[in-house]
Amino acid sequence: MTPSQAAGPSSPPPRSAITRLLNVVEWLGNLLPHPVTLFALLSVLIVLLSGVLGYYGVSVPDPRPEGTAGRSADGIIHVVSLVDAEGLRRIVTGLVTNFTSFVPLGTVLVAMLGVGIAERSGLLTAAIKQLVLGAPKNLVTVVIVFAAILSNTASEMGYVVVIPLAAAIFHALGRHPLAGLAAAFAGVSGGYSANLLIGTVDPLLAGITQEAARLIDPAYEVHAAVNWYFMIVSTFVVTALGWFVTTYIVEPKLGPYDPTQLDPDAEPVSMAPLEARERRALCWAGVAAVLVAAVVALLVVPAGGALRLPGVDDTLGSLRPFLTGIVVLVAVFFGVAGIVYGAVTGSIRNDRDVIDAMARSMATLSLYVVLVFFAAQFVAFFNWSQLGQVLAVLGSNLLQSIGLTGPLVFLAFIAICGLINLSLGSASAQWAVTAPIFVPMLMLVGYSPEVIQAAYRIGDSVTNLITPMMSYFGLIMAFAARYQRNLGVGTLIAMMLPYTVVFFVGWTALFFVWVFALGLPVGPGAPTYYPAG
Repeated sequence: MTPSQAAGPSSPPPRSAITRLLNVVEWLGNLLPHPVTLFALLSVLIVLLSGVLGYYGVSVPDPRPEGTAGRSADGIIHVVSLVDAEGLRRIVTGLVTNFTSFVPLGTVLVAMLGVGIAERSGLLTAAIKQLVLGAPKNLVTVVIVFAAILSNTASEMGYVVVIPLAAAIFHALGRHPLAGLAAAFAGVSGGYSANLLIGTVDPLLAGITQEAARLIDPAYEVHAAVNWYFMIVSTFVVTALGWFVTTYIVEPKLGPYDPTQLDPDAEPVSMAPLEARERRALCWAGVAAVLVAAVVALLVVPAGGALRLPGVDDTLGSLRPFLTGIVVLVAVFFGVAGIVYGAVTGSIRNDRDVIDAMARSMATLSLYVVLVFFAAQFVAFFNWSQLGQVLAVLGSNLLQSIGLTGPLVFLAFIAICGLINLSLGSASAQWAVTAPIFVPMLMLVGYSPEVIQAAYRIGDSVTNLITPMMSYFGLIMAFAARYQRNLGVGTLIAMMLPYTVVFFVGWTALFFVWVFALGLPVGPGAPTYYPAG
């Protein structure tokens, strides 16, 4: 018997404090039910709570001035019970219309029709690959983070294509592959809300924000581009921050790569450059995209353009048809470019292939449709019961009583969103739960729904990197295990934690400078304060 055997089984190596903390977060997150179940339970809870609070006559003074749309006749906001006969009739007769009239549903489905064509034709994969592989070696890190952020326009494309490709590129260049993976992961997930183009997440969040804002102002409208200006600037700021963290923190910490850690059974990621036909297809797709953009410009830029309201002096006001219908234009943009690319490469040969691409994109949203059904009921019940208004008034009164009504309220708000995101990783699910509370509350303090949504997007994005509850976290673990066998959750999270910290500080600082120091709008037609002016 060896001395080690005599001493009994060796004790496991001590876990770091970060690993222990993150294990607790993972355990707590695992206690949460599936988001669909969560919304179903919350809907039932709202109904029961409305019955109890309605029975006891819970109410608050209505802070809206007389004559404001939606203000209660007696100046009091009462909790409305949904457990009586009238409430039950309203629930039963409203289930279908709650679902079909839920704003995010139609906008996301329409946008994905066009994006689905571009994705299935191979256009998005080819464009990202060309962008990354064609970059000079000294700019590889910058281009990877930038491409990863842009990939968010196409939903999960960044996770499936950019992240494994980035790791393979770093490996081929003799750099640590996990540094490349981290850079791409930071761009795709940490920079989730930043982009140069309007993506599928924009109409999704805008629809939820609009529903929440109408708890205070029933006529309030939030279009898909309300955060566009801020997100364009955020793209370059997050790219710079991602490059800095990768170059000066993550890659030096990882050190030289040990090739013995490479999984011999891992399927290699294709590093081959695009074929001549694919490059030609990209050129023609680019021409098609420019032509679509030119047509849209002709409809928007001239004063008498078809997508402008006639007789309206205010520029932003006249652009309302364009801003409201931008989701349709996004679908057309990607759809036309995807069809042209597919026609040149042969991936799209006829109308059946186009239809199949759109159908496949709808199939990927099946879970989302189920989620929306229950989320729509939750939002509707919250609205009917007037619990949202009551909580908003109580919350705004609390903020005013402690003096937290200035811009610093957003620092706490962004931090709260980031903490919630650790356990509820879906951006839409989290916003559907929190928007009916925070949007009315901060509106009553004096801030616009557009600015509130922009702040939420920062908090929701930066902690995606360190939560196992993020839906693609397991996939990232699998990619990382190709280059470092027996990689643990704590190792991956510890590698990504510097990005979360730097993104939180840098992106939040940009928000305060952009909105409050410079007084710039976060998007077209997006006021900073409510009511505007």
